[in-house]
Amino acid sequence: MDFNLTDEQELMVASVKEYCERYFSEEQVREYYENHHVPVEVTKAWVDAGFGLLGIDEEYGGVPADLLTIGLVLEAVYHYAAASVPFINNSVAMFDITRFGSPEQIKMCVDAYHETGRPPFVFGISEPEAGSDNKNMSTTSRKQPDGTYRLNGSKTFVSDGDQYPYILVLAKEEDPSRDNPAVSMWLVSTKSEGVSFSPLEKIGQQMMTFCEVYLDDVVATEDMRVGNPGEGFKNLMHGLELERCNVSAWSLGLAQAAMDEAAAYCSKRVCFKKNIGSYQLVQEKLVEMETKLQTARLFMYKTLWDLDNGNSIRINSALLKRYTVRSCFEVCDDAMQIMGGLGYTKETRVSRLFLDSRGNRFGGGTDEIMVHIAGRELVKAYAQD
Repeated sequence: MDFNLTDEQELMVASVKEYCERYFSEEQVREYYENHHVPVEVTKAWVDAGFGLLGIDEEYGGVPADLLTIGLVLEAVYHYAAASVPFINNSVAMFDITRFGSPEQIKMCVDAYHETGRPPFVFGISEPEAGSDNKNMSTTSRKQPDGTYRLNGSKTFVSDGDQYPYILVLAKEEDPSRDNPAVSMWLVSTKSEGVSFSPLEKIGQQMMTFCEVYLDDVVATEDMRVGNPGEGFKNLMHGLELERCNVSAWSLGLAQAAMDEAAAYCSKRVCFKKNIGSYQLVQEKLVEMETKLQTARLFMYKTLWDLDNGNSIRINSALLKRYTVRSCFEVCDDAMQIMGGLGYTKETRVSRLFLDSRGNRFGGGTDEIMVHIAGRELVKAYAQD
């Protein structure tokens, strides 16, 4: 086992740090959070530097990269920005559209991505009654006599849904019943008649807005379908294991930033005439935090290495996601405890990191769903004849 990073990987991480120093100073981050928006200049610079192109096919201007390197880059940007930036969502969108979209759809999205650093669409997947229980999805697409389709239903927890020109909507074909496995993806313009929004206010990850999207007899045509009819859910699930790794990298970066803040504070804060870092109870917290960080990091790197080498990560991607997002949230929580009342204010980054990391226990699958996914597979793996 070789735990050394390659020269290229070390250079990549150093370059991400330089990028964050330029575009994600604490003052800039607070401005982005207040405005719920990252300027196009910043997202375009991410793509222009090649970071946002890693892993995308070269024919679309992408940069060849193994998944471990992509994980390192994601961990680094969340660490050095010390904030929840929208880059994972953007990359996942581009991976999916270049894999399943038509040539015309791909060209439109690739052109927009290179021009603005953003894909032109966001995902509309979750519904009020269908989050973890995807079979309960009720949004439908029904074919009309004139060959068009009518989309009806609603989506919730849509990140930046009211700020992008398109939404990639998942809808059941004709019948909303649980027994119907036929789900298609539709690239719907947010300007279409029958599309409306209702904002949702969340407590963390403030660079991105949240909203509900309502579809009321929205007309769709065949050229708006993404991928083959009835295969939309299967297509999205294709990249779900990688998404769990990416969310783990996100959480790890945030937690490392919290550790940086809290550990540095320990050498400055004086209590009872001594630096608080000299007290064993504080040292115990730091030890537990560092143990969780190193364990999560090794687990993530190993899982990505397995994926790069064609090994199954069906179990480990779920175990990784459950362990990493929980333990990294605990790191942020302990960082706040070390900093006391100051950590509970907006004067430090720790309060932001605490709130942002909590949200990752939902995104990409809840803690409980990870138990269900990994648990049933472990029963099979350990079964004896």
